Amino acid sequence: MPEKRIPQPLFRTIVFAADFSDRSREAFDVACLMARVEAARLIVLHVIEPLPVNEAMVGFGEMGVPLFVPEERPSDSDALIKTLRETYTPGHALAVEYRITEGDVAAEVLRLAEETKCDLIAMGTHGRTGLERLIVGSVAETVMRKAHCPVLTVRSPSSARTPAADRNPPAAVIA
Repeated sequence: MPEKRIPQPLFRTIVFAADFSDRSREAFDVACLMARVEAARLIVLHVIEPLPVNEAMVGFGEMGVPLFVPEERPSDSDALIKTLRETYTPGHALAVEYRITEGDVAAEVLRLAEETKCDLIAMGTHGRTGLERLIVGSVAETVMRKAHCPVLTVRSPSSARTPAADRNPPAAVIA
């Protein structure tokens, strides 16, 4: 009698990049569905981008060189984790891990993906094209180009900004 094989899950760990936008919430729903179907571990990551240097001069040092003291940045990680948990709550029983880090968004998503050896990165996308994409850049595009695993991007109808988009469901792409 032939041996019966049990299929292995396609995704064991999914990293989800959260930015509190509407398209991110829609992408989270898709990531939760995939995590539930695959019985995968879901890690929700929010990256705080560093603020431009905003320092206050407090006096002069040697040879008249101004001394600057960086302004303290409010960093209440407990409150942010609480907001992250409230915003990204799965609609069904699912183990979700929440993390916050600071730095370049694409670099931090890729770093966590490598660290956790995830099988999928999921994220929402603005769907920018043309000159706007060239000027502003795209975190999703950077992640897709450099990731060691597949990347699921979800572009919500609200980000498309067209009347026809309101009639169409979110578009999900795995690259």
